Amino acid sequence: MQLVRQAEKTARARRWGITVGAAGALVLIGVVGSAQHSDGSPSESERREAESALRLTTLGTLRAPVATFALEGRAATVRRVERDTVRDGVPGPGYDPARDAAPAGSSGAAYGVDGAAHRGALAVDGATVGVLACGVDVPYPRGHAGLIAKIADQGVLVGELPPGGHPTRSRFVLRNRVIAALTRGTVVVEAEYRSGSLVTARYARQLGRAVMGVPGPVTSGLSAGVHELLRDGATLVTDAAEVAELVGAIGELAPERRGPVVARDLLDPASSRVLEALPARASVNARHLARDACTGYEEVLAKLYELQSLGFVERHGERWQLTRYSRGPGRTRRGGP
Repeated sequence: MQLVRQAEKTARARRWGITVGAAGALVLIGVVGSAQHSDGSPSESERREAESALRLTTLGTLRAPVATFALEGRAATVRRVERDTVRDGVPGPGYDPARDAAPAGSSGAAYGVDGAAHRGALAVDGATVGVLACGVDVPYPRGHAGLIAKIADQGVLVGELPPGGHPTRSRFVLRNRVIAALTRGTVVVEAEYRSGSLVTARYARQLGRAVMGVPGPVTSGLSAGVHELLRDGATLVTDAAEVAELVGAIGELAPERRGPVVARDLLDPASSRVLEALPARASVNARHLARDACTGYEEVLAKLYELQSLGFVERHGERWQLTRYSRGPGRTRRGGP
């Protein structure tokens, strides 16, 4: 029976055009494109393009050289993905950073964030690579057969095993180094202490790639591995812009994070000091206010009239108090009755 299976694999390999190269040489098979042969095997131009793409991204970076790759899909996709990121993990309810960061990336076509990353890239006609722990003609997991077919059509599938090869536990671990090597950075969205995502992150760190993590609730076991990764020096990211800042082009910076700008933020320092010295609900005369604000009487009076014109304070005889608008949410209260 074993000899029969070996003969079947050999026949399949010949049909797909597999050749055995020296250790570390890339052998690419099953490249689907416009110039493919009638039997589904790649043309020479497709083969050369795919080999060049993978050689640029992977060969020379993996400490353990890969002897063969099986490739199915658009070979040019590999070039686009090399400069972007991989997403890996299990998503929480309503989580979508994988889709936000999905124009290009590689992942393992597994359930969870892997699938979300691939679908996000496919939805916007992005470049996506599915790195499989089996032959590229074996859809695994079975529930993602449709997704894997779409990746082969719009992106590319990569596997170290020849067609017909089935996944094993060890092969899932080994394929993570290929995921890490294909991209400039690895993003771990959610991971327990024992997670394949953390294996990918460790490989990425060994290869000198950027390693990023998305934090979660401190009470969630699904985020425990990510938090350890962040404690160990990974970069915290919360959206696609922050990922692009690390792995994108020079000058591609994430926008500065700030709260909403309110009217009080635009006041000059002296006006702000006078406004903050006013009690929250009571009224006060200008001389008492000058003492509390550590400012001269004439300056306080000038600032009070300025604040009155802006709607922050109101005058009642010789006394001044905050308007209802100034007592709204966001006002920094400074004691007083």
